Amino acid sequence: MIALVAALLLSSGTCFPPPVGAPVAEPFREPACSYCPGHVGLGYALPEGTVVAAIAPGEVTFAGMVAGVRWVVVGLADGRKVSYGHLSAALVRRGQVVGTGQPVGLSSTWLHLGVRDGEVYLDPAPLLGWWQVRVRLVPAGGGPRRAGPDRRLNCPAVRPP
Repeated sequence: MIALVAALLLSSGTCFPPPVGAPVAEPFREPACSYCPGHVGLGYALPEGTVVAAIAPGEVTFAGMVAGVRWVVVGLADGRKVSYGHLSAALVRRGQVVGTGQPVGLSSTWLHLGVRDGEVYLDPAPLLGWWQVRVRLVPAGGGPRRAGPDRRLNCPAVRPP
């Protein structure tokens, strides 16, 4: 099922931007059973206070503490839910509509990103693209600088090495 969802999104050229500009520190590991060990999301190691952005537009369905951990959950139009956990602060409230890229919270030193379809946890990695930035050289001789091109979200099925 995970591969099917990812294939459908990626075949249409659609993907989500990552919530932060950091590499994944802990990948998704699907548990063998509902009580077995695993990691049902992506983990990011970050400096505390890093802005966490919504990966997709939706409505905040929860913003609060669960067992001492601060979470924000955003319900998407297709019924999936995206959760952002281990936040030091929530920047949104329940019922608020957020857009892609809008700040939803500030990280602690760890961020957990999860995606659920009903009660099924999906691997967020195939759903996320990455930002490509083109470098612009500075003019020699102190001439005026031109603005660089906008960054572009890449969404191929296989990331470059």
